[in-house]
Amino acid sequence: MRAAGKSRFVYVTYIRSTPQKVWKALTDPAFIRQYWFGMDIQSGWKKGSPWKMLLPDGKPTDTGRILEIDPPRRMVIHWQHEWQKAIKAEGPARCSIELKKVQSSVRVSIIHEIGRPKSKLIDAVAGGWPLILSNLKSLLETGKIAVKEHPGH
Repeated sequence: MRAAGKSRFVYVTYIRSTPQKVWKALTDPAFIRQYWFGMDIQSGWKKGSPWKMLLPDGKPTDTGRILEIDPPRRMVIHWQHEWQKAIKAEGPARCSIELKKVQSSVRVSIIHEIGRPKSKLIDAVAGGWPLILSNLKSLLETGKIAVKEHPGH
């Protein structure tokens, strides 16, 4: 979805779980590696904490800091891509993750946005988030991930 002057990607899914379990899955490095294709995400998970995503070989793909955090309901991450020059040149983005209990499930909403039109970053996350969240959903509900390797890599 694109508004004048900015690009935005919104994704919503429902996971049969609790907000606490989904929150832990989003913030525990060992659990993250299981559904995020071996990526390592490091943060202190407090407002102002640095945040970084690393490839299995330790190279950073994205960095930033936690702008807002309200466990187990919401976090907002200042997100700077580091891996591809053209995407890095677009500057920082903002990623909001919101969890809301809905009956016996959790609605997980991701809003990833950047203050520029036709963003390569938004195009990239539009391909990544559905895979990552499908894996997260499958892992929490069945104990197994849906997709073992990122098809774009």
